[in-house]
Amino acid sequence: MHHEPAAPWWSTAVVYQVYLRSFADGNGDGVGDIAGLRARLPYLRELGVDAVWITPWYPSPMADGGYDVADHRAIDPVFGTLAEAEEMIAEAHALGVRVILDIVPNHTSVRHRWFAEALAAPPGSPERDRYVFRDGRGPDGALPPNDWRSEFGGRAWTRVTEPDGTPGQWYLHLFAPEQPDLNWVSREVRSDFESTLQFWFDRGVDGFRVDVAHGLVKDRALPDLGIADDAVFADGAGAEDHPHWDQEGVHEIYQTWRKVAESYAGDRVFVAEAHVREDRLPLYLRGDELHTAFSFAFLRSAWEPGALREVVDRTVRTHAEVGAPPTWVLSNHDVPRHVTRFGRGDTAFGRWDGGGAATDRGLGTRRARAAALLMLALPGGAYLYQGEELGLWEVEDLPGEVLRDPAWARSGRTVRGRDGCRVPLPWSGSESPFGFGPKDGEAPWLPQPAAWEHMSAQVQSGTPGSMLELYRAALRLRREQPGFDGGRLTWLEAPEGVLAFERSPVLRCAVNFSGDPMPLPRDWGVLLTSDRITGGLLPPDTAAWLWGGGAAAR
Repeated sequence: MHHEPAAPWWSTAVVYQVYLRSFADGNGDGVGDIAGLRARLPYLRELGVDAVWITPWYPSPMADGGYDVADHRAIDPVFGTLAEAEEMIAEAHALGVRVILDIVPNHTSVRHRWFAEALAAPPGSPERDRYVFRDGRGPDGALPPNDWRSEFGGRAWTRVTEPDGTPGQWYLHLFAPEQPDLNWVSREVRSDFESTLQFWFDRGVDGFRVDVAHGLVKDRALPDLGIADDAVFADGAGAEDHPHWDQEGVHEIYQTWRKVAESYAGDRVFVAEAHVREDRLPLYLRGDELHTAFSFAFLRSAWEPGALREVVDRTVRTHAEVGAPPTWVLSNHDVPRHVTRFGRGDTAFGRWDGGGAATDRGLGTRRARAAALLMLALPGGAYLYQGEELGLWEVEDLPGEVLRDPAWARSGRTVRGRDGCRVPLPWSGSESPFGFGPKDGEAPWLPQPAAWEHMSAQVQSGTPGSMLELYRAALRLRREQPGFDGGRLTWLEAPEGVLAFERSPVLRCAVNFSGDPMPLPRDWGVLLTSDRITGGLLPPDTAAWLWGGGAAAR
């Protein structure tokens, strides 16, 4: 009898993103750490996730929340020690939770040993060749080599002072000046990152999320993009054939990484953060490159049935063409929390601040509950961002003096940036730090809203109808109920404003985006709904999982 080979675990995995600084503080210094994460691993097991993705825990001056890495093969003392990291990986595995780390290949920190060596070495040296150093323009080199802009605002070039004290070359930083871009033409850079992959795979890590996977390779001619001198941001200039995003040369790098991963047992995995056109994303997911990539089109979509259906159709189709599972996501550490986004007049995600738009938190929460069931019913894998299972909202009133996102300073304090989705989690208790750290410890590194007293994991655990119990129930059913596996998705006829699809002959999902209640089919049983239903009617902004076709629900 012929058996299909079992699909790898990552093809349907639900992965929980831990933004380590804000998850749990074990030593009381106000910053989340490995000790805090270890203490909360049973919570993740009970939630029902398959894996945890940990944002960078490497030594870093924290100019960009740890994405300015000084050493990829060590642990920042603020988070703990390498021994603690190894113990955490073993403890997670013992609980059946796999571990995915973050790798940051586009740039390093200015505190990286390599960058210190580059500054001490002359122009044209092998030390400078690890980064993108260039002479300036103009008679005395006082103008930057081109007009590229940093993602955090301002020029993407900073001029250095040479060892003899004279103004010197410029180095490229597509993010903060504290994040110099690496030169991926360098064989030494490539080989060093392969060693980093091996270092952590040897320690049992199950995979990596690849930061800025569409970066790394630059057009060697460094052509201008046609950006005005006074522009703060590039704002998508040159989306076609862009000289520093989505260059063809990235693919050979990932082919090499895939070989490294496949030299280890146990289905190691990569997930790409690749902000590219949807028709380009599958190129990263060919069988000899990266395994998965976040569907940012799904994250950015408005809460609108036509738009969402289109995104789901395109994503499923383009991924099927390369044999890769879709990877759905609603929030992460770089975007406003979806409870807040879904309560606005414009529910799509554009830039960070939403233009200060008002939000209806009750409506946003209702839609977030429905969105969770929609996402978790789709074929493929999904990523959850810490706190979404508690229904946390974006904290939009943080005082300016506590903001740490480099975008705040680089934009002349006009763009508040991403700190509002990075506020430390509420675990228990009636006042700050809400169990994030010990009561007699330092205050959390960002202040928590007083209203989070009612949002803590302790308050919600065991409370029928809470967001936490909705997520727990959904993840349990997804694991145990027949019909969630496989890549099948068939749209069903439904009234206007309603999305309904079948995942198998025994499993359906319906989401009501309209303003009126919708009758559910009488011959199908209700497995789970995002909000209470009465009289067989699915209320507005509510989702339902249905079972039928003669199969009994477990």
